[in-house]
Amino acid sequence: MIEDAPHEVLLVLDGSTGQNAFEQAKEFTKATEVTSLAVTKLDGTAKGGVVIGISDQFQIPVKYIGVGEGIEDLQIFNKIEFVDSFFSGVN
Repeated sequence: MIEDAPHEVLLVLDGSTGQNAFEQAKEFTKATEVTSLAVTKLDGTAKGGVVIGISDQFQIPVKYIGVGEGIEDLQIFNKIEFVDSFFSGVN
């Protein structure tokens, strides 16, 4: 038995599900103390808003994002790079 376990409760959400991801976060935070988020399928900026909304509404930091289908596509979340990605290519 590991003392003081669990040390982290990571909620993994599919970023392409929009409002459904909010509902999942709502129900999971009722059931347990979620300490961080991992949001997958963020290979399009149109889906990115779900990350900001869920993190803000539930006051849970985003730890990882998935931007593709491979294990190498799971990245540590960098909020500055994430926000900059919304404006890349805009002149």
